[in-house]
Amino acid sequence: MGRPGVRPAGLTGRRPYNLAVPILPIILPLHVGLAIALFLPAILLPFALRSGRPVDESQNRLVRALLRLQGRGGAVLATAVAITGIILVIGLGLRIGDQPWLVLALAFYALDLVIAFFIQRPELRALVGVRAAWDDRLWQARARRQRYVSYAMAGLIGLIAFLMSTKPQL
Repeated sequence: MGRPGVRPAGLTGRRPYNLAVPILPIILPLHVGLAIALFLPAILLPFALRSGRPVDESQNRLVRALLRLQGRGGAVLATAVAITGIILVIGLGLRIGDQPWLVLALAFYALDLVIAFFIQRPELRALVGVRAAWDDRLWQARARRQRYVSYAMAGLIGLIAFLMSTKPQL
């Protein structure tokens, strides 16, 4: 097209440098790891309530680690997940809209975050340090409800994993 060696106006022959390409392989695993650390206490701690004794008195190292994540690290983890998530969305840009399965997965992810942070965490905080009698039906019902919320959260995570791995044409 045109004379050899002369480029049309606006074309330099170089591709624009996309900062998102080199940073996404670093941010994605970081984001996933942070999200797992944020979700794990909300999903697993309700099952520690089955013993009837206060969870914060447990000698189990896993339970103690989950309690630390739940207590001290929750706000920091939520902030880090939000920042890395925003970076991922900016990196993907408008291509997100071209992939309906990704939009659906992000909606499920946002729902899971809302459940974890605004429903599960406050309820767990109220139940963790309480010693329940074996006949305390109210406490048992609340603990059971928290386990059901955990099942729902785990189901959403499974659905997100399914969408991410199969990338269905919706």
